[in-house]
Amino acid sequence: MAGARPWRPVRTFFEQLGEVGLLAAVSFGNLFKKPWEKTNFILQLEEVGVRTVPVVTLTAAFGGLVFGLQTYSGFHRYIGPGTEAYGGSIISIGLVRELIPIWVAVMVSGRVASAMTAEIGTMRITEQIEALFSLGADPNKYLVVPRLAACLIMLPCLTLYGDLVGVFCGWLYNVLMGVSGFAYIQSAMIYMEIWDVAVGLIKALIFGAVIAVVACWNGLKAEGGAKGVGRATTRTVVISAVSILILNFFLSKALPATLLQK
Repeated sequence: MAGARPWRPVRTFFEQLGEVGLLAAVSFGNLFKKPWEKTNFILQLEEVGVRTVPVVTLTAAFGGLVFGLQTYSGFHRYIGPGTEAYGGSIISIGLVRELIPIWVAVMVSGRVASAMTAEIGTMRITEQIEALFSLGADPNKYLVVPRLAACLIMLPCLTLYGDLVGVFCGWLYNVLMGVSGFAYIQSAMIYMEIWDVAVGLIKALIFGAVIAVVACWNGLKAEGGAKGVGRATTRTVVISAVSILILNFFLSKALPATLLQK
């Protein structure tokens, strides 16, 4: 069957896509079924949210600074001195709609999703998941659902926190460069809408679902000892990051720029 070999990667891709879709469907269905794993859920809230705050703070802060720097330079160089305050709207909208949701999701996929895959993969290798079956427990409700729920809640929260940090640092850089803080804020408030923030939160919600499902799926599919767990962890980070970038494009196209009628 030499002629079938070129199509094998395509077939494998769609088979795995179907597995991920089935896991997502079952997990979302179990979100609304009792009993809930409250203890595990609270632990995942801490892992996904609280322990990710430092890296989100650094990422959003320096992302806001460098975006503020480049916007200030662009206005000063190409439009003229004195126009830098008009960059407030560009910086704010660019951060809350596009950059902060992506940065936060990528940081979470690197720090949290990899840990999820490693933990579930280790349980898979050591046959702890089979032990859950033998005890009558549902591994999906015990392992996947708490992680999915935690990501759905904490990704928007981290994104909103990142918005505040990034926008503040962009404002701070421009003020330190001599731009009027009041004019900067006025420019941002004139053009930025609540919908711009909502777009970023919608993206964060979808990114959170993707990160959790991909991480758990790779953990459940891990095999081959410690080396297999390492491969699954790497695969999780790569798939999550690429999926986030691809989804961001289509979400940006699908979500309207404004809800105000003109």
